[in-house]
Amino acid sequence: MATSVTTPKLTTTFYNRLPITVPLSSHFLSLQNTLTPFSHNCFSLLYFQCRRRHVAARAKSDNGAELPSHYDFDLFTIGAGSGGVRASRFAANFGASVAICELPFSTISSETTGGVGGTCVLRGCVPKKLLVYASKFSHEFDESNGFGWKYGTEPQHDWSTLIANKNAELQRLTGIYKNILINAGITLIEGRGKIVDPHTVDVDGKLYSARHILISVGGRPFIPDIPGSEYAIDSDAALDLPSKPEKIAIVGGGYIALEFAGIFSGLTSEVHVFIRQKKVLRGFDEDIRDFVAEQMSLRGIEFHTEESPQAILKSTDGSLSVKTNKGTVDGFSHVMFATGRRPNTKNLGLEKVGVKMTKNGAIEVDEYSGTAVPSIWAVGDVTDRINLTPVALMEGGALAKTLFQAEPTKPDYSAVPSAVFSQPPIGQVGLSEEQAIQEYGDIDVFTANFRPLKATLSGLPDRIFMKLVLCAKTNKVLGLHMCGEDAPEIVQGFAVAVKAGLTKADFDATVGVHPTAAEEFVTLRTPTRKIRKSPPSEGMTGPEVKAAAGV
Repeated sequence: MATSVTTPKLTTTFYNRLPITVPLSSHFLSLQNTLTPFSHNCFSLLYFQCRRRHVAARAKSDNGAELPSHYDFDLFTIGAGSGGVRASRFAANFGASVAICELPFSTISSETTGGVGGTCVLRGCVPKKLLVYASKFSHEFDESNGFGWKYGTEPQHDWSTLIANKNAELQRLTGIYKNILINAGITLIEGRGKIVDPHTVDVDGKLYSARHILISVGGRPFIPDIPGSEYAIDSDAALDLPSKPEKIAIVGGGYIALEFAGIFSGLTSEVHVFIRQKKVLRGFDEDIRDFVAEQMSLRGIEFHTEESPQAILKSTDGSLSVKTNKGTVDGFSHVMFATGRRPNTKNLGLEKVGVKMTKNGAIEVDEYSGTAVPSIWAVGDVTDRINLTPVALMEGGALAKTLFQAEPTKPDYSAVPSAVFSQPPIGQVGLSEEQAIQEYGDIDVFTANFRPLKATLSGLPDRIFMKLVLCAKTNKVLGLHMCGEDAPEIVQGFAVAVKAGLTKADFDATVGVHPTAAEEFVTLRTPTRKIRKSPPSEGMTGPEVKAAAGV
């Protein structure tokens, strides 16, 4: 999972979640605006203590009689994906008794199938990356010619071998995740979990009680309801097709669409991408959006911009046609929708117990991943904050500390790096140029667009784009973006520098590793443009104002 990352807006504030038995004076509610670091920690602890007191209060029946104080488990987790496994394992390590339930394994998710490991391991990041590896060989074969490699025959790809090996690896990984849970002393229950009340979960007819319930069921792909949508596939199915597409239409302009476009193009399928807007990757840096679309087009992928599918038609020969607002494109063997994912919150019993959700089904949570019900928590894609596996891991770890270490911990969403495994791939961390202008006003932008060393002999039109976004007043690096070979690996390292708040001077003082593309980030010297949104200083003339604005 990758996306353009910004700090998520919280749907509730934690002082609104305190038990009604606590006197909430206006002075108390205003404390959060005047807290010192020490007193803020105390306030966080107060939040946690009040919430825990409210949980205890909920353990009474309507007539005031005490319910049994013993629960089957301290924590019951519904959903054994990345966030749920991390929270459960950490909680068990902290001494809590933990159970986790998950649906039976399948490569394609449904109301009755899932698997330990969740979306990332079974039908997301991992299998997607394996197919990316497979698809890159065709480009590497082309590159090799300029280095003297010759092939007696054209290399052939066997799709069935790839899928069989991929599925065997998924089986191995889900087994590893099961062992991780069992070795941590966690009770693993196979079946569909449903919340009965704030402390009870029903798994296929058997009831389990828990002091805390964690929802980490992730999301599922969404296909719009248009005529002929029954002929379309989603990303789950695309990773497990019985045969390789000959010609595929991919609907959507987000990272999932671009990743699959690169996969199928690399495996020699004819690929058409239909997007509603003028550009791909809404929310990403504008320069990156332009560059990746140009590079993918050079590799033979055809983009249909501002073209929305209205229907899918099936011919007598079995081929599919896509009817759009601009016309009809014929002859597709497959039509794939990559138009987003939705939180998997249906039929969990959430409304009945009072868990609040957004219009798209995401669970509303506060800074500590707490829901409107004091004993119920949620992490990962089901909350629709930043839908990335490492973020779900962070949220799960933070929640375990909050609940079982008496250490209220908020996930830190600043400078979260992300990647798009398109071809060429993208890596980014921090703010885009547009976000930086909005937040800081005055910024400096450094860019590089160059032909990498490898392409000088391969003869292919491959290029690399790099970008730094700086605060003009402090010289702090606000954003770092790259599109080109090895971008995700390179950006992971530089993300440490951006997270640490380093300046352009720190980058300039760093000796580069030569010859690499990465060294370009520490050798950029001349700004491409300077954006000045603050009022000009007194005495500046018209030409000076234009120069300061980068005009």
